[in-house]
Amino acid sequence: MPTYAALLRGINVGGKNMLPMKDLVAICEQAGCGSVRTYIQSGNVIFDCAAKAAQKTAGAITQAIESRMGLRVPVVLRSAAELDEVVASNPFQQAGSDEKWLHVVFLQTLPEAARVAALDPDRSPPEQFTVRGRDIFLQCPNGVGQSKLTNAWFDSKLATISTGRNWRTVCKLRDMARGIG
Repeated sequence: MPTYAALLRGINVGGKNMLPMKDLVAICEQAGCGSVRTYIQSGNVIFDCAAKAAQKTAGAITQAIESRMGLRVPVVLRSAAELDEVVASNPFQQAGSDEKWLHVVFLQTLPEAARVAALDPDRSPPEQFTVRGRDIFLQCPNGVGQSKLTNAWFDSKLATISTGRNWRTVCKLRDMARGIG
């Protein structure tokens, strides 16, 4: 069975939208996921699931969290192969950027090309971003805390839902999805 990462947006951040990982594991198992495991407390879940059921499973997780916890939490899904591709194709890493500056914003749906072209590359200097398919690679030398390259901005400009992870987390999720670590 293929392995997937479910990336939940906005849980356990700053003491808000609290969702214990043991509850999240139970929700995922009830949604039909196998070999469920989490990484840190911010909504990263690795699980096995039949490919045909994966998108329905993401929706089932969202609905279960809302009904059990009263939280409306978007879920962005990536397969293990897609995580491999993300790690292999980060243009800022390939250019030698410090890994602590790197982040990936994962998009729920593929944005329209015209919307991508309309993004302001100078929105938040010295930060830079590159959109590749359903992934946005960020380089934030001053950190993401003060960046104007936010989920809300990308969501509104690209008409989708996004969630971001730092590079270290992205690499760890890829390793977990591959059965390493």
